[in-house]
Order: sequence, then structure tokens, then C-alpha cells
Amino acid sequence: MKALFDEISIRSSRMVTKKYSTSFSLGILFLNKDFRDPIYSIYGFVRFADEIVDTFHEYNKNDLLVKFKADTHQAIDEGISLNPILNSFQHTVRSYDIDLELIDTFLKSMEMDLHKKQYSKDKYEEYILGSAEVVGLMCLKVFVNNDKALYDELKPYAMKLGSAFQKINFLRDLHEDYCEMGRVYFPGVEMKEFNEECKREIEEDIKKDFQIGFEGIKKLPKSSSFGVYVAYVYFYSLLKKIQNTPTNTILYKRVRIQNSKKIVLLLRSYVLHSFNLL
Repeated sequence: MKALFDEISIRSSRMVTKKYSTSFSLGILFLNKDFRDPIYSIYGFVRFADEIVDTFHEYNKNDLLVKFKADTHQAIDEGISLNPILNSFQHTVRSYDIDLELIDTFLKSMEMDLHKKQYSKDKYEEYILGSAEVVGLMCLKVFVNNDKALYDELKPYAMKLGSAFQKINFLRDLHEDYCEMGRVYFPGVEMKEFNEECKREIEEDIKKDFQIGFEGIKKLPKSSSFGVYVAYVYFYSLLKKIQNTPTNTILYKRVRIQNSKKIVLLLRSYVLHSFNLL
């Protein structure tokens, strides 16, 4: 009867994804149906780890994260967990041969959030690797459906796309990260001196990541390319909105894409993808 528990587990991962991210959920809907639940399970795992370090202020975050890591390893080793999010995640890890090194690298970045407030260039790159690039690689493992040669070919593109998404999140959440968490991710940036020039330099760096990542989307199998392209279009639109938003607004207000705008972006993406205009 474990199949029933597994169904409950993946439903939990779906619910977590839909509650926390409408844009990510939208992209998943346009993946091949066989890939949707594995990606839900990855998102659920990543989201729970992120919640530990960002939200549970009244609890011992370090202890929670240590236990979460131990429970993750145990779930993967044993093929089961009574934590439904970890149970669905371990199933994906084992089915798609996701490297434990990717998972531990991600969790290391989550641990950095407990202790780091200012980031040097090296630590910033280390954090991006763990918090975003390896998550892109976990998803890529699913998208190529155990095709190792294709995985190796697309690996650098997936990492750059994940990097672009994360850096946009940093810009979007600048106020929350600094005022509520005391974190400044961008190296060499003093928030009191943050200006249009600083913002423009970060935006140009993101655009370079996007250019490389987009080339990888075009190389993905059709079963996954449209879903990833939808996410790309959303984040690129968010970048353009940030570019058109003054620095003093970014510092005090989170930039968002309205749901009505998301629908327009989706329709545009569908037309471009359907007519091979990517």
C-alpha cells in the first residue's frame, strides 16, 4: 500500500508548489505530464529548506536544517520518509539518478544563509552555485530523462539559467533581504550607496546569464522545452520591469508581475514555441 502514501506525498509537493509560486506552477503545467510530479517534488524540497532559513525565526534554524539534511539522506538511502515532501523527493532522486553532491551543495548554501550577511565575490559565486545552479541541474536530470550525454551537453546552460533566475530574485527581494534578514548578496555593494550604476551592472550580468541559458532551452527535448521557456519568459519580463523601475523604488518595494500580465506572457510564449520562433 505504499503507492497510496506515495500519492499523498506527491500531492503534498504539488500543493506546496502551487501555494508558494504561481509562476513556477504555470511553467510545470507545460512540461510533459511524466515530468510534472518529479519537478513538483524538487520544488517542494527546495522550498522547505528555504523556509527553514528564511521564515522560522522563533525556532532553532540550525538544528532544523541539520535534521532536515539528515532526514533527506535517510530518505534517499531507505527509499521512504514519513515526511511526505521528502518521500516524494527521494523517489525523484532515485528514479532520475540525481547526484547526492548536488543536494548537499544546495543544502550548504542554505546553511550559508544562517551565518553570512555580506558576500565576497567567491562566496557569492559559491552561494549561487548551491542555491540556484545545482537546482537547475536537478531539474535537468529529469528533463533529459536519464540521457547522460544530453545532460553533460546541457549542464553549463542549465547552470547559467538557474543563476539568472536567482540573481533576479536577489534584485526583486532587495528590500526584504536587507531590512528583514540583514543580507546583502551582491559582492561589493553597500546598500546605503546602492544607485543606478550598481543596479545596471547587476542587470547586465544577468542578461549575459540569460543569453547562455536561452541557448540551452533551444536544445532541450520538446517534452520539457516549452515549460522551461515559460519560466524564462516570466523571469526575463521581471528583469525588464526591474530595469524600468527606479533604484529608490527597488529598495523599498518588491517588483511583481501581475497575474493578468502572466497570462499575456503565456499566450505569447505559446505562439513563439508553436511556430518554432524561439
